[in-house]
Amino acid sequence: MTEYLIFQLIASIGAMGEFGGHDRRGSLGLPGRSAVIGTLGAALGRRRDQDFSDLEAFGVAVASFGRTGHLRDYHTVQTVPSAAVKAPQSRPQALRDAQRTGKLNTVLTSRDYRTDCVFGVAIWGEKLPALAAALKHPVFQSFLGRKSCPLSAPFDPQMLSAENPAQALAHLRLPPWVGARKMVEIVADAGTDLGAPARVETRHDRAIDRTMWHFEQGRYGVAHPDIHAQEVPS
Repeated sequence: MTEYLIFQLIASIGAMGEFGGHDRRGSLGLPGRSAVIGTLGAALGRRRDQDFSDLEAFGVAVASFGRTGHLRDYHTVQTVPSAAVKAPQSRPQALRDAQRTGKLNTVLTSRDYRTDCVFGVAIWGEKLPALAAALKHPVFQSFLGRKSCPLSAPFDPQMLSAENPAQALAHLRLPPWVGARKMVEIVADAGTDLGAPARVETRHDRAIDRTMWHFEQGRYGVAHPDIHAQEVPS
């Protein structure tokens, strides 16, 4: 048996992008490891330029309870050709100069989101009680990817012992408006016992520089255990 810290990430919409392109920013189906580590850091009050090495040492599993829907939002972005202005002091100045000379361009971009987000997270390693306390009283506000995606329920952290992360996440206490949900997918580092046969995927989800948003590849197991999380009685 292993001791786990479990908590929930619930939001009406979320954005879990793997790559941040200019014309389109996509979204994964559930939060990645780097997003979970960032959430823990925010709860502890850490900023992006601080040390996250102790948090990176934790084992992390993320499960989705129910299939999320897809939502795409469109934006228009003003751009300036590199030859349109000379040595601008700032982006606003470059836009003003380009507009004055009739060289301002407008580009259509898109942002992908997921709707009906109900996720569970299992953490294992040392000093779990300190993380549980931080999730009960987080220092910084957390979002599910972008600031337009606030969480709609508290983390509700619990510590318990279980045979594997999937069994631990069966003890999530989902809010009444969510209801009981079946786990449709769970993802963790490759080689983790997930309670069901797992396939291995490669994702760019290992933060190597959070201030510069640089990530490297990691290998993850993906499984589909037949497990339910329960609704908290209202």
